[in-house]
Amino acid sequence: MPAYLAALGLPGLADVHVHFLPDSVLAKVWGFFDRAEERYGMAWPVRYRDDEPTRLATLRALGVRAVPALTYAHRPGMALWLNDWSRDFATRVPDAVHCATLFPEPGVTDYVAAALAEGARLFKVHNEVGGFAPDDPLLDGAWSLLAERRVPVVMHCGSAPVPGTHTGAAGLARLLAKHPDLTVVVAHLGMPEYHEFADLAEAHERVHLDTTMVGTDFTNRFAPMPESYVARLVGLRHRVVLGSDFPNIPYAYAHQLESLARLDLGDDWMRDVLWHNGSRLLGLDVAAPA
Repeated sequence: MPAYLAALGLPGLADVHVHFLPDSVLAKVWGFFDRAEERYGMAWPVRYRDDEPTRLATLRALGVRAVPALTYAHRPGMALWLNDWSRDFATRVPDAVHCATLFPEPGVTDYVAAALAEGARLFKVHNEVGGFAPDDPLLDGAWSLLAERRVPVVMHCGSAPVPGTHTGAAGLARLLAKHPDLTVVVAHLGMPEYHEFADLAEAHERVHLDTTMVGTDFTNRFAPMPESYVARLVGLRHRVVLGSDFPNIPYAYAHQLESLARLDLGDDWMRDVLWHNGSRLLGLDVAAPA
C-alpha cells in the first residue's frame, strides 16, 4: 500500500471511519461479530483483533495519517462517558482525531457543546444500533451546534447489514430539511440505499458519502453496488471519502482500496477519495510524503 500511495503522489490515507473504543466496549463489539451468523446469516471474523498499540502501528504502517476513534452510544447515559474516553485517547495518541458521539437524551446539547470546546472535530452516530431517528427533537440543539461549527458527523443510517426502525434515507432527509448546513458523512455510501443517499448528496453540498466496506467481495454478497450507481460516483467525486471500519473488517485493509480501484474511475478520482476529500473534512495539513 505505501508504494501504491507513493505512485499516486499522496502523503497517505485520510480514513474517516476507524474505530477505537474502551477495551470493555470493544470486547463486546467483537463478541457481537463472533455471533454474526445468528444475526446476519454469515460469519464475520474480525481481521485486526489486536491490542491497541498493535492496531495503531498497523494503521500507521498502512499509511493512515490521522486516526479517528469513532464511538457511538446505544443507550442513554453512555455518550458522555464515551466522549470522556475519546478526549483522553486524543490526548495520549499524537495522531488521533478527537471524536465524540451523541444520543437523544436530556443534556445532549450541553455535552456536545463541552466536547466541541475540548476540541472534538468528528462525531459518529449509528441510527440502527442506537435505535433513534436522526431528526429526534431532543437532538435539535446539538445538530444546530454541529452545523454552526461545521463539524462533520459520520452517520450510519443505511439499512445494511440489517434494516432498523430508523434506517433509510427518509430520516436524514427530514434532518437536512431542519438543519441544511449540517455536515454529514453517510457511512457505507448508505448501502443498500445507494441511489437514495446519492440523491441527498447531490441536493446538499455538505453531505458526503464514505466508502466503508463498499464494493468488497464480502459486502457484494449482501449489498452489491448497482451497476448504474458507479457513474454517479464520477459526479460525486469531491463528496466521496475513504472509510474502512478498521479494525472490525473481515478482510485485509488493502482489499478496500483494491475494491475502489477496480471501479476504474481513474487516478484523479482515487486521489480525491483516498486523501484530498477526507483530509479537508478532518482539517489535516500534510502536503508531502513523510
